[in-house]
Amino acid sequence: MVFEPMGEQAMQDWLRMSAGALGCGIGRGEIDPEALTDTYLAAIAAHPLRDRIYSAVTESRARAEAAAAAARARAGQRRGPLDGVPVSWKDLFDSAGVATEAGSALLKGRVPARDAEVLRNGTAAGLVCLGKTHMSELAFSGLGLNPVTATPPCVNNPDAVPGGSSSGAAASVAFDLAACGIGSDTGGSVRIPAAWNDLVGLKTTAGRVSCEGVVPLCARFDTVGPLARSVEDCALMLAALEGGKPADLRGVSLSGMRFAALQTVVMDDLREAPEAGYAAACARLRDAGAMIEEIEAPEVAEAMPLSSLLFAGEAYGLWRDEIEAAPEKMFAPIRERFRGGAAFSAADYVDGWRKLEGLRAAWHARVAGYDAVLMPSAPNLPPDHGRLMEDEEYYVTENLLTLRNTRVGNLMGLCAVTLPAGVPSCGLMLCGAPFGEERLLRVAAAAEAALGAA
Repeated sequence: MVFEPMGEQAMQDWLRMSAGALGCGIGRGEIDPEALTDTYLAAIAAHPLRDRIYSAVTESRARAEAAAAAARARAGQRRGPLDGVPVSWKDLFDSAGVATEAGSALLKGRVPARDAEVLRNGTAAGLVCLGKTHMSELAFSGLGLNPVTATPPCVNNPDAVPGGSSSGAAASVAFDLAACGIGSDTGGSVRIPAAWNDLVGLKTTAGRVSCEGVVPLCARFDTVGPLARSVEDCALMLAALEGGKPADLRGVSLSGMRFAALQTVVMDDLREAPEAGYAAACARLRDAGAMIEEIEAPEVAEAMPLSSLLFAGEAYGLWRDEIEAAPEKMFAPIRERFRGGAAFSAADYVDGWRKLEGLRAAWHARVAGYDAVLMPSAPNLPPDHGRLMEDEEYYVTENLLTLRNTRVGNLMGLCAVTLPAGVPSCGLMLCGAPFGEERLLRVAAAAEAALGAA
């Protein structure tokens, strides 16, 4: 294979292509992985917001991986459909020889000796590592606000936060500085920044994708997932992260599909734009042949009060010693959110999980006959950065509201996808059964086609 020479404009167009399209171009000999990586690295270096998006740019690694991908392509030995495609990694994935600090001064100078398992898998699949992206401190906020390290930008509003905690992961894709971003989701940390930056975000089922070498927040809820430009990219990236085969998205159609539109909790206090975006998106699904039935699920309302106990209880248990050794190093609202976990006993925690497991069983029985459950990805738009820093009540209210809907998926142990709803910074969320990612991705691909239809 000999790669075709490309003009400057064509190379700039690469920055806006999906990961899957870039991989196909490499496979056809139309895109040289080395030229592609150089184009991304040049775009990162020239971007005025680069230092708010990337915590570290791994130029030497990226160029070496791109050269290896190019050699494999010439020899007809590509490792998979994304071999040679440049991506970013959230700064909680261990990367050998490069600082992994999880957005926190508590971990400043932490340099792992070994890549996280998902990064090793991605490298084995031929992904090119562009670098590490900024995030909310220790991943414990849905806003993406981080005055300790950096707050990445929101693509739709320069005065707003981008959503978190995978804030830089979303910004790297939305600002054309990576073909895909790899993030994590414990209570909404993939789906919120994806929704607020008009991307597709996949929350995987807890326990499906390895968290070995990933800085933890709540081990029983932590998940790994991509933020991308398409459902196809999410399917391809999931396979790369696992070392598996991607879901087959061919022949998908909404005709005859049956969706449950959850009403309990998630439709309360919706702001105007998310409400309008959600309604319009559901109308498009109906027009494409889907059946949508509104349902109530009392178990969701019963599960919500368990959030502080189960999330903050585990998070503080994991981080108490580090936090209390140097509490002054933390952004106060994040520190106090962690400390909220100190109020609960071990007996409270065990009983909370017992209750949640019963509520999960009720949920699964209720939604078993549906192809997916629908809800707005977020009830609100990205909040104002400056006001969050000055108004404590506004910060607390917006942070809790931001994660309310996405938390349903984590509490119920689901996989979930957010799709752009057609209104800036508004998402449509589809929730599927645990470990049902392949099925959910097929459903999401059909929904994506309906939402994108003229």
